[in-house]
Amino acid sequence: MKNLFFALAIFLLATTAYGQGDTSYRANKFNDFKLVPLPAIGSNPANGWLFGVAPSATWRMGDPATTKLSNLVGNILYTTKKQWLISSRSNIFLNEDEWILVGDWRYFITSQPTFGLGSSTPNDPTESPNQPGVYWGEQQMDFSWIRFYETVLKRVGTSKFYLGVGYHLDVYSKIENFVEEELPSEIRFSHDFYNDQLGFDTERYTISGITLNAVMENRDVAVSPYEKNFALISYKINPSFLGSDQSSSSLLLDYRHYFPLNKQRKRHLIGVWGYGNFLVSGNLPYMALPSIGYDMFGRSGRGYAQGRFRGESALYTEAEYRFPLQRNKNTFGGTVFVNAASFSSRIDNEKLLGKINPGYGVGFRVMINEKNRTTISADYAFGQKGNSGFYLNINETF
Repeated sequence: MKNLFFALAIFLLATTAYGQGDTSYRANKFNDFKLVPLPAIGSNPANGWLFGVAPSATWRMGDPATTKLSNLVGNILYTTKKQWLISSRSNIFLNEDEWILVGDWRYFITSQPTFGLGSSTPNDPTESPNQPGVYWGEQQMDFSWIRFYETVLKRVGTSKFYLGVGYHLDVYSKIENFVEEELPSEIRFSHDFYNDQLGFDTERYTISGITLNAVMENRDVAVSPYEKNFALISYKINPSFLGSDQSSSSLLLDYRHYFPLNKQRKRHLIGVWGYGNFLVSGNLPYMALPSIGYDMFGRSGRGYAQGRFRGESALYTEAEYRFPLQRNKNTFGGTVFVNAASFSSRIDNEKLLGKINPGYGVGFRVMINEKNRTTISADYAFGQKGNSGFYLNINETF
């Protein structure tokens, strides 16, 4: 009931924001509306091939001269690994960009491998050198996951800065660990060992909290920027009285910058992205720890499967060179990119930046709506120690 109350409170804040921000263009709230109801075919190492529908919509909630494009990406997907992935992620700018509403809702019946904590975990199964009797290397996990994230941000004066509050809820349940081969009875899975050490249940847990957020939104188009920048500082407080299994807090820092290389062809650019995610106080259950590929749209760490690296704190950086493939049109484009990630593990005494895992790759882009920059992206990326993957998605990676 507590979680439901706070979810409803965020909806009320969003409704109030809409009423205050939408003072004009009321006769046509959805200017420049474009819906792409694509049948979805995607791929990544954690899910295999994905099939279903993935509607993508862009529109303006006010005067096009003063209001940025809003966007929503939905998914109803079934994968070759027998997973169901249902989600809706949105970034909505109200009239004259006075308010921003950011939503991330998910219901997954899914699975993915985990390898233990930190940046040094191997691909192949082995016993942890730091924790005798604990399984290291690839371990499969089946689980269900409900997420409700909603944030309301208010612009500060006429600046590009916003302040706001959000409610974030994650519920992991029906968690089951397994490997294909027979394990000695004394060997324990990384997930179960970690949760037992810190007093969390191994089959179900909840993280429920409030975030305090500061944002600088200066991108020209959020789904596929050509220039300028974006920054986020988000401090998350997960008190037990809101439903979290244990009280904790964490800090997320995110910065993105886009450098056009040709004023006449702004699609010719370099984009850079960096973020840090840090456990500040208390403890988080295993699946709620910072992990590769767990940003809002699941795009970080190309070259590795989602969840390949996990730890109490994380640092990530990426640079991508984007370019058009046609002299006078923007339909086809290409990319080359490099990234690097590092994760810490208190339980294995591994420090942040003690080991760095790089990735690199190339990509192909097809812009299916040039006005709103809706793009289909296909990438192939390589990581260390034989890790690699093919990624097929809608819109740019960041």
